[in-house]
Amino acid sequence: MPKSSFDTKRIIVALDYPDAAQARLLLAQLDPAQCRVKIGKELFTRSGPSFVEEVIALGFDVFLDMKYHDIPNTVAKAVLAAAELGVWMVNVHASGGSEMMQAAAEAVRSAKHQPLLIAVTVLTSMSAQDLAEIGLQASPQEQVQRLAALAKRSGMDGVVCSAQEVSALSENLGSDFVLVTPGIRPEGDSADDQKRIVTPSAALQAGSHYLVIGRPITKDANPREKLNTIFQKIHGDFGDLC
Repeated sequence: MPKSSFDTKRIIVALDYPDAAQARLLLAQLDPAQCRVKIGKELFTRSGPSFVEEVIALGFDVFLDMKYHDIPNTVAKAVLAAAELGVWMVNVHASGGSEMMQAAAEAVRSAKHQPLLIAVTVLTSMSAQDLAEIGLQASPQEQVQRLAALAKRSGMDGVVCSAQEVSALSENLGSDFVLVTPGIRPEGDSADDQKRIVTPSAALQAGSHYLVIGRPITKDANPREKLNTIFQKIHGDFGDLC
């Protein structure tokens, strides 16, 4: 995807709710012209594919954040099922290896509707100590670079990564490689459980393409106003990119 084709909807609001009823309350306060939405494991497990289709029918592009990680055949069938739901983006774990990612990419290419297929590198909640606990002596930044390069070679459209790694990834892998960054916190907001965070403006300045923002919007007293504030700030600072 060439950089020129990125549109104005850089914000992905994380629908991190335990059920569809609560998610619907938030969706009613969001403008699909200003954002996309992310549906993760808990909400999908409770509410299922029908809720994904419901959200798409409301006009929202859906990032189905399932982080598939299994044998190649299983992951290929899972991403094909996601494609058939009509989602805008779906992801897998890069640590599943090249064979798994290649199978997933081939499955998406065979689908009538072809979502963006991205890979998770290192979770933004993980530090160097966390990696060491699972036998990886590399720093988070080194591991991200290794997995992102593998993901590109394996046919992924891009990766999920911390914005702190974006500049190096863009330089090494090209500006058309999609970079999706969680751990985004507007200035002054709580970091919560994220360890590698940046502001929306800093993320875009570094080269992020899409910004995943959850609690700063979903826990705000006025989600519609908070989304609009972030949207206007982004477009005020980076109108030429958005």
